[in-house]
Amino acid sequence: MAESVVGVFDELVAAGPPGRGRVLVDTACVVGGSVSGLLAARVLSDHAREVVIVERDDISGGAGSRPGTPHDLQVHTLLPAGLHWIERWLPGFTQRAQDLGAVLSGTATSITAFDGRLQAATHDDRHVLLMASRPFLEARIRERVTALPNVRVVRARAAGLVVREDEVRGVRHADGVVEADFVVDAMGRSSRLAEWLGDAGLEKPRLERLRNPINYATALFERPTPAADLDVAAAIAVYAQGLGATGLSVASLNAIEDDQWLVLVMGYGQERPGRTLAEFRAACSELPGVFAQAASGAPTRDIATYHQGESRRRDFTGLRHFPARLVGVGDSVASFNPAYGQGMSSAALQASCLSAYLTSGPDLSVPAEGFFDLQQVVVDAAWSVSTGGDTERLEAAAGIEPPEEVRRQRQVLRQLLEAGLVDPFVARALNDISYMLRHPAAMADPALLERAAAATSATPH
Repeated sequence: MAESVVGVFDELVAAGPPGRGRVLVDTACVVGGSVSGLLAARVLSDHAREVVIVERDDISGGAGSRPGTPHDLQVHTLLPAGLHWIERWLPGFTQRAQDLGAVLSGTATSITAFDGRLQAATHDDRHVLLMASRPFLEARIRERVTALPNVRVVRARAAGLVVREDEVRGVRHADGVVEADFVVDAMGRSSRLAEWLGDAGLEKPRLERLRNPINYATALFERPTPAADLDVAAAIAVYAQGLGATGLSVASLNAIEDDQWLVLVMGYGQERPGRTLAEFRAACSELPGVFAQAASGAPTRDIATYHQGESRRRDFTGLRHFPARLVGVGDSVASFNPAYGQGMSSAALQASCLSAYLTSGPDLSVPAEGFFDLQQVVVDAAWSVSTGGDTERLEAAAGIEPPEEVRRQRQVLRQLLEAGLVDPFVARALNDISYMLRHPAAMADPALLERAAAATSATPH
């Protein structure tokens, strides 16, 4: 089963544009114009004569923050899986972003630290991060997708679905109705799809919640060194419970557009590091040196804080009374701890799922089970990476003893992380997973486990 999941995930990561896609519908409607909605619209543009994006915010003004994405002032990184997918579907995207100030960071200028110890140095041409602010990245994707001749945007607040004989046939909004043959919910974490389905007497997706009280603080600082001259352009530091200074659990740093550093510090529960500039700099002083160096620059905006109380996912598989011609993508399906940077890449791979589904020539008169099965593979991958550590931290804080099987899994993961500090082969395999290039089930590879065991047995403790 693990090999099957890994294979499916590999295909989704590697999939390119289908070329001349088969037109399946006259009009497709995407509710939400954020990253996940835009990427879904790109896929649908190959299969619909017209794609209509219904978005409540004014998205005509370029790369500005907007109400619909309250987390967009925090750190966002386009991981390799998402970057590769977007570049294949929007050729030239990476160069355009760089020309406007975004920064690429490969293995030579990216560092990862666990509990204060640096991961072994690796080299892999696929492991390239694209770094910029979230509004900047979203604006670059938007300008390409909305330039497609069959894509248009309607500024309106979506108010419900048009359902006829258990098929979704449109989206209602304040000013009227968009009649559509296929609808994608990309409304994000605050999606009202479940409410709409209930109003129509249809089955709602099952909702899973994981309490996850996380507190972010993100600051911007002037960066005097040009990106091309940086020894380190991207860094992430992760700490087990109780090992991070001043309440830190995760910290990350990116060189971004306009010659700036974007720096994030994160704590759990009552820990709120970095609420003031002095606190922020104190937290950075306990991190790898590049953090303190970045935070010593002049701030270019006030510190932006953000709280998220839980991770959520909605399960659309196996529903017995769900309408046809309707799917969900992005945070409307699963929103997890953003500190791991998986959101935009997960959205890209869910767009890959949508492409695979539509290219298969599906029967659109029945629920999109083929899509939901593929999407579950992607969501499971991101969910397991982000919630695994969160769950362990919550259990430790509450004094909860996990089941024996879970303890064994965590022991294996700890051995892999320990081995990744000294063995580049293991470090590269771990980065494949954290960068969403491989499914976490790939960690069960016997050759990888043997390599990790040999590396840790050879390391003095």
